[in-house]
Amino acid sequence: MNNTACPLDCYDSCEIVFQNNSIKAKKEGYTQGFLCPHLNHYEKFKIIESASYKGKKISIEESLEILKKMLADSAKNQILHYRGSGNFGLIQEVTDHFFSSFEATLTEGSLCDGAGDAGIVEGRGSNKNMPLSEIAKSEVVILWGKNPHTTSSHLLPLLKDKTIIVIDPIKTDITRDAELHIQLKPHGDYALAMLLSRFAFLHGFCDEEYMQTYASEYEEFYELTQTIRIKATTQEIDVSLGEIGKLLNLIKNKKVAIVCGVGIQKYSDGADVMRAIDAFATFIALFGKEGSGVSYLANSKEGIVSPFTQTKKRKISKVDTLFSLYKTVFIQGANPLAQMPNTQRVENSIAKVENLIYFGLYENETSEKADLIIPAKSFLYKNDIRTSYSHNAMIMMNKQLESDKGISEYDLASYLCKEFDINLESEKFYIEHFKSFASKQNDGTFVVKNRENIPYKNGFDTDDGEFLFLEEYDNDFDMKQKMFLVTPKSKNSLNSQFNREDSVYLHRDNGYKDGDIVIISSISGELKLKVKNDDNVRKDCVLIYSGTKGLNNLTSSKHSLEGKNAIFQENKVEIKK
Repeated sequence: MNNTACPLDCYDSCEIVFQNNSIKAKKEGYTQGFLCPHLNHYEKFKIIESASYKGKKISIEESLEILKKMLADSAKNQILHYRGSGNFGLIQEVTDHFFSSFEATLTEGSLCDGAGDAGIVEGRGSNKNMPLSEIAKSEVVILWGKNPHTTSSHLLPLLKDKTIIVIDPIKTDITRDAELHIQLKPHGDYALAMLLSRFAFLHGFCDEEYMQTYASEYEEFYELTQTIRIKATTQEIDVSLGEIGKLLNLIKNKKVAIVCGVGIQKYSDGADVMRAIDAFATFIALFGKEGSGVSYLANSKEGIVSPFTQTKKRKISKVDTLFSLYKTVFIQGANPLAQMPNTQRVENSIAKVENLIYFGLYENETSEKADLIIPAKSFLYKNDIRTSYSHNAMIMMNKQLESDKGISEYDLASYLCKEFDINLESEKFYIEHFKSFASKQNDGTFVVKNRENIPYKNGFDTDDGEFLFLEEYDNDFDMKQKMFLVTPKSKNSLNSQFNREDSVYLHRDNGYKDGDIVIISSISGELKLKVKNDDNVRKDCVLIYSGTKGLNNLTSSKHSLEGKNAIFQENKVEIKK
């Protein structure tokens, strides 16, 4: 079969037809005949072709023998498996099965969306997705910290002829088509969501019957919003009452989708930010209705039971992992020396690891430090299966080509399980296991069973079926001192893969010229970057794209208060030449 799918940890989950040794977009379905910017250039990036040990090229067989010896010579509590989400295929978890069964330590938490997810689950009881098929039916789309040209290009055709509202500190490409752009200060989202609920209640936007049934404590929440000082708060977040009024008028009596990006929750109170947005959506009765709801990064594995052993006895946070506690560290599909916050701390910690193993596709900061490098196989050379957090499809990732370069995750785990006498079923068994959670459609595609196209139609997944509002409003983030650090995704790279940025973007009123070298500093560290002036950036913001080398010198290794998430935008920064 020549059909497969993109493996990248990305919203779009492009479906692919492999023809004439080249990847093409599937014309039907979610991919709509075009590939996203990352996948368009996927084949142009050089991958690791040979295993190596201490800088010397070796065979795959030799690398596996060395890996086996490293594991055998280490106490089980001295072994760490650090797996990222560079590949989103479900079979990637087979390595968790080995390391968990071997009683090694695994990681948990998120460098991406964990705080927002925690806030959603607290309010709704679950994180169910508003699929693309429902966004297509909306009349108004609020893009709240979401830049579809970069992170969700397949959303763009669905926005045609809709009223678009953008809430974002950056004037992104989509603002050209927007009826309203609220260019608020970073972290102003929390207060804005609370104020929107307050004014929605005041101006009769609330569906009383809906609220009594599914959110009966709405009056108490309204009283909480009344504790917010309107004039002081709107000035602090740089939003006018006119903008709030215009937004409410644009959505009145319309089918509304609120599509949220992850940047709004990159703070210690990120869970509360997302929960406050959900509260506003509940106030105007968006949940459980066709073409309406809130879209975020939903649980892509909803309704699927993993067949792999994944004990929680030994798990540590992915955000502040202390590598130095371990003799042997196996890093898969991740680049912690660039992706984890507080790079200096990570560098100091990882330097003390005796056996550092890197298993992945591309050279990066982490592979440069690794003792043993084991090349992975590209998605074209192995079988897998994937789901998405933007739709309910289950997509088969069929092997397209044979290659003797690299090794698949399943084959590596199979070797280790055999050597250490751990039970492992066949790869086909696991593929069929995952497929059992999907139903085949008339057109031959698969969708995950029992997922709701219109989630929360019969109430929320809380104990009593009602939405749980925030009970207190604690917003003590510094909105005045120093400059805001903003770390969005780049259209040229995906985290630390592909064409990474090398500049800091500033409004020209800050007084720097293009090409000036500046030092950006925070309480965590500093880095030097060249300036690119961009008047789409607020004057009080420092924009550095995710994946830029050295960016995480500036970020904190503290967790969000809920969700064990990295808080990349928590630190304020200063700039000097």
